[in-house]
Amino acid sequence: MWGIGTGAILLGLGLGASGWATTEENEGPPKPPVPWRVTATVNYSSGSYGEATNTNILYAPLTVRRVFRDGDLSVTIPFVSVSGTGSVRLVGGVPTRTSGTGGGAASTVSGGTGRGKNPGASPLSSTTTDSGVGDVIVRGRYYLVEEGDVAPLVAVTGRIKVPTADADRGLGTGEFDEGAGLEFTKTIADRWLAYLDAGYNLIGDAPGTNFKNQWWYDVGVGHDVTDALHVSVFYEEYRALVNSVSNARDVLAVANYMVDESVHINTSLLVGLSNGAPQYGVGAGVRVRF
Repeated sequence: MWGIGTGAILLGLGLGASGWATTEENEGPPKPPVPWRVTATVNYSSGSYGEATNTNILYAPLTVRRVFRDGDLSVTIPFVSVSGTGSVRLVGGVPTRTSGTGGGAASTVSGGTGRGKNPGASPLSSTTTDSGVGDVIVRGRYYLVEEGDVAPLVAVTGRIKVPTADADRGLGTGEFDEGAGLEFTKTIADRWLAYLDAGYNLIGDAPGTNFKNQWWYDVGVGHDVTDALHVSVFYEEYRALVNSVSNARDVLAVANYMVDESVHINTSLLVGLSNGAPQYGVGAGVRVRF
């Protein structure tokens, strides 16, 4: 699960939500005069989510972020490709089971395009692949407390998911989602950091659905292996939107390598711990500051 929870530390990989992410987010308060960050990532995940067949998802977001003295604002525009029966789709960049138990009458598929994967339909009897623009995510953050000897760095976040993805093709839910959260970062030893992020998302109900709203959290630790290489490991959990699958739980490992002051390269590996999460996910990306 990538993307939502670890968005505090990472932005863009999120199958975080649960966790496809680029390790650009937890840099501390922005430091002008380098106010812009552009991040491009490619993430791939696969899992059964309690179904008989796997759903494979490619999530490739482009994120433009503007930093200010006390916070930042970002817009993420993704390309997505989903190969599955329609029971799993991306919700805010996170692969999420949105249908009940399969076995109902399959919707009609015309010409192999996957039409009929709308959220209220029963899962298809076979796997189809659909691709296109995903949901645009607008995210803002404001730093409330600077890190001190005892106090951690504290930030409040807000996000809106704009339903630009085609829900009828299984690429999204077709509804707006809104959420807010808190991020905590604390130096715990020389070259060691602790992370704790949590939040709550209001999930829009598509026709024929009754999704639960979603709480989430992640907790992690990071280490500066060298001045250029930072690695982090997180445990994440997201509340399931439907009763037929357990909460998504996973472990996410992220590495961020600083080529120079302007260019960072990141990679990630996710291992699912429940049937609500992907069985595995991998990602890689690059961030440019200017």
